[in-house]
Amino acid sequence: MSEKILIIGAGPAGLTAAYELLESGKDYDVTVFEETGDIGGISKTVVYKGNRMDMGGHRFFSKVPEVNEWWRKILPMQGSPAKDDLILKRKMRVERGGPDPEKEDRVMLLRHRISRILFMGKFFDYPISMKWDTFKNLGFVNTVRVGFSYIGSLIHKLPEDNLENFYINRFGRRLYSMFFEYYTENLWGRHPREIDAAWGAQRVKGLSISAVCRDIFSKLFRVKGRKVETSLIEEFSYPKLGPGQLWEVAASEIEKRGGRIIKNARVTKLHRDDKGSIDSITYVKDGQEVTEQGDIIISSMPLKDLAAGMEDMPEREARIAAGLPYRDYMTAGILIKKLKLKNNTGIRTFGDIVPDCWIYVQERKVRLGRIQIYNNWSPYLVEDPEHTVWVGLEYFVQENDDFWNMEDKAFKKLAVKEMRKLGLIDSVSDVIDAHVERIKKAYPAYFDTYDEIDKLISFLDSIPNLYCVGRNGQHRYNNMDHSMCTSFEAVKDIVNGISDRSNVWSVNTEKEYHEGGTA
Repeated sequence: MSEKILIIGAGPAGLTAAYELLESGKDYDVTVFEETGDIGGISKTVVYKGNRMDMGGHRFFSKVPEVNEWWRKILPMQGSPAKDDLILKRKMRVERGGPDPEKEDRVMLLRHRISRILFMGKFFDYPISMKWDTFKNLGFVNTVRVGFSYIGSLIHKLPEDNLENFYINRFGRRLYSMFFEYYTENLWGRHPREIDAAWGAQRVKGLSISAVCRDIFSKLFRVKGRKVETSLIEEFSYPKLGPGQLWEVAASEIEKRGGRIIKNARVTKLHRDDKGSIDSITYVKDGQEVTEQGDIIISSMPLKDLAAGMEDMPEREARIAAGLPYRDYMTAGILIKKLKLKNNTGIRTFGDIVPDCWIYVQERKVRLGRIQIYNNWSPYLVEDPEHTVWVGLEYFVQENDDFWNMEDKAFKKLAVKEMRKLGLIDSVSDVIDAHVERIKKAYPAYFDTYDEIDKLISFLDSIPNLYCVGRNGQHRYNNMDHSMCTSFEAVKDIVNGISDRSNVWSVNTEKEYHEGGTA
């Protein structure tokens, strides 16, 4: 008889788990429950009048070979130039025998990674580089202050008991105050000194001024097998039709292998038997409650929601879960005739727009946090990439705050006003159309009850047949590849009958895991 596995969430972690289970050669009956009508979680692609939006910006880059192989199995790498490379005669590596993106949709593109910071009306490399342009933009006085500040941070290390000290130790107080402090507070709604240093340890890892310098010299002297920090990569893979395309194709492959995916099914209750295992879940679909039995539960739903629906949840652990914070965001997709920012990079683009995939906004005169230029992620995200520019303006908000509750019309108006403030457009007449998207629980945050999360994890691990995977399933700000790796590990444990789940929780917690591999 088949072992019945219930998976909560059809995002990267949930779908990876389902696919791997069905490919394991074991007899599993797999069902995925997705709260929304979309596939991919926050990695979905939103389509609006022929233009596509990437929710948050997703680079497909990993130092884990298993992840890269998985992606290429779902979407093979391009064998011919993409539309913009073809027309602009830009050189880009292609894979012999791969599909032609001009003729086929099921294809992964190779894209240049260009991300910069907009600060003081000027562009700075992201992450900060030690180039002449950086010093010129900073000015002589600021450059000297930055240098002495960094030297000071090398001599006098601060205790890394908060995110502010974490950044200062790696970049110096001056650079921190210029490029990290405001952006971090805008992103999280909290000052960096209120945020656990674990966020920096997980996301920034070995990145620092010294890491940037090492990368520069290794390029200069062509060091073979050089290690590259994730934030320093120069190219990445990207699905032709946006990140959601990969997960939509993965979902169809799961169904071909006999798996079920039930959309618009919100899991509300998890029922435990007298041994403490979860023997069934209840979900709501079309206003009706449905209960389904299961042998194993894989959850990628937010820990807060998982605990809220769990029977016999201890008071302490319930309090910790209820207090776990999240940050939400809103994106205004704005279709414009032209982008005013001047392209000084020497990289050819349609309409000579700047070639950035995204731009981090450090200007304190606006609430805008980041700008995505969808034309540069993939020309196929834009209906008319040669004559229009499709941008995403990202705002970090809290569910039900003033921004979240703002009417779409008012939010679009605000976004366009801030575009004008930043000099992205000349006037409202440059705007052709706009669309608004809201994303809940996009970023698990590292404050409030987060410092007690180990107690919650310990309780969850005591439930014999429960596996928590993914970004929200573990309340960790994982990249997509690490979310997938948590599912790889969970499936290995299930297939091999391993009860210890420490391998699932340890993904992306060690520095070498993140930095390992060569580029």
